[in-house]
Amino acid sequence: MDLALSGKTAVVTGAGRGIGLATARALAKEGVRVVGAARTITPELEQVTLLSVAGDLSTPEGARRVMEAALTELGGLDILVNNVGAGDVDTLKLGGFLDADDDQWRDLLDLNLFSAVWASRAALPSLIARRGAIVNVSSINARVPAPGPVGYSEAKAALTALGKRLAEEFGPQGVRVNTISPGPVGTGLWRDPDGFGSKVAEERVKWCV
Repeated sequence: MDLALSGKTAVVTGAGRGIGLATARALAKEGVRVVGAARTITPELEQVTLLSVAGDLSTPEGARRVMEAALTELGGLDILVNNVGAGDVDTLKLGGFLDADDDQWRDLLDLNLFSAVWASRAALPSLIARRGAIVNVSSINARVPAPGPVGYSEAKAALTALGKRLAEEFGPQGVRVNTISPGPVGTGLWRDPDGFGSKVAEERVKWCV
């Protein structure tokens, strides 16, 4: 498939696995020069990207460093994919609203919402100049909160609202902004019998009894 993207430049956040890695691969196959950002750089990511940047997008400093490296390497940006999200499965609490403390709320908002705020802010001057595009990866849980870490669905709902704001403000300047809302993806995070997906399934059963 020729999507007329050859020669374009893109940053994909959360590109180490799952949707992010698949997106980086698909863009690279179309001839896009891809910078992939992830906390951990894997050989799979290095194979498909022009540059792989290790960084924590849940902090302003990490997001800024990633975007500065990308803009310096690419000389400008046509596409930003705000994909980084979810959370640290080792520290997230499931349970109900009263089980989640302020730290969990802040961590999930930083990773799932503010990472996109910081990355978009850095990318927009170049995207405006090139009439580029932003793609935000939200979640079906933004519309239908389900058993899972309290704060995640709320952060994704805010990300969806952010996409609408950016589209309304920067669409007239030639920047296209879209938000997609996938459901669970069959990565190791969900398929591991002792992993996060199994814990969420257990919470769903509790809600039903």
